[in-house]
Amino acid sequence: MSSNIVLSTQTQPVSNEISLPSLYCPDAGTTRRVLEFFTVNIRNPHTRKAYGKAAGEFASWCEDHGIAHLRDVQPTHVAAYIEELQRRIAAPSVKVQLAGIRMLFDWLVIGQIIPMNPASAVRGPKHSVKKGKTPVLTAEEARILLDAMDTSSVVGLRDRALIALMTFTFARVGAAAGKMRVEDVYIQGRRKWIRLHEKGSKRHEMPCHHKLEACLDDYIEAAGIKGDPKGFLFRTTEGQSGKLTDRPMGQPDVYRMIGRRAVDAGIETKISCHTFRATGITEYLRNGGKLEIAQQMANHESARTTGLYDRRNDQVSLDEVERILI
Repeated sequence: MSSNIVLSTQTQPVSNEISLPSLYCPDAGTTRRVLEFFTVNIRNPHTRKAYGKAAGEFASWCEDHGIAHLRDVQPTHVAAYIEELQRRIAAPSVKVQLAGIRMLFDWLVIGQIIPMNPASAVRGPKHSVKKGKTPVLTAEEARILLDAMDTSSVVGLRDRALIALMTFTFARVGAAAGKMRVEDVYIQGRRKWIRLHEKGSKRHEMPCHHKLEACLDDYIEAAGIKGDPKGFLFRTTEGQSGKLTDRPMGQPDVYRMIGRRAVDAGIETKISCHTFRATGITEYLRNGGKLEIAQQMANHESARTTGLYDRRNDQVSLDEVERILI
């Protein structure tokens, strides 16, 4: 039995793409309802993957503890499972697991598969975050990284443009690399703008910083893609040839690229795709920007989320530590 529920985001027939643990297959009606939860109710592929993992691991735990049918699952079972998870994984991950299990059982209750949701009363671990963990770069480090790019090749121009885009627009990597088309860089009011397709199918438009505009112009011209408005903006290459394909870069591609570029630039901070979003927000606020405007630029639902990216106090703390003169 598979410990996870595996769902493909491609368009092949569902029956060929999904593997369900036996807990969710006592009869055809239950199986169909579970499949509908993942394929009909959840549209975001990342959420689908996370909740599929949660549901699959909970099913494995139930099997190990002799719980063979959904109707036999009690709140004490879910509570015991969550208690065990807290000893193995971080609190945010536990909360995601509990949310996935709770939403699946809600869906089964609505579909009259089970009479009550055994996870509804189970409380997850307390978790309060005032500052994000994403590593950020200083303005100097960000400039060094961008300047270190080899602009004699189209790949170097592509990587510089992508990193500049994430830094100057606070864009998520999924919105920048996987979804942007050439036509999403456009002129409006004599100024270059970019169009981002963010989470939840939200369209977000922003004017380009002059440095970003130059990076994008150089890349688009060198890549020869201006005449392909429907084509992907940031494209993969054919092996080591340096020749661009028609396929978009994915998040793993971007992550590997960032790691290579950081090493080439001599940056020792272990950065990630999200680093540039945090770096841009921090530098914007450090130079007099307003939190509510940063929230709009980052397309956050709340200013509290934007505040997690504000790392200005890191420098304050460092300055205070240096006061210890021994």
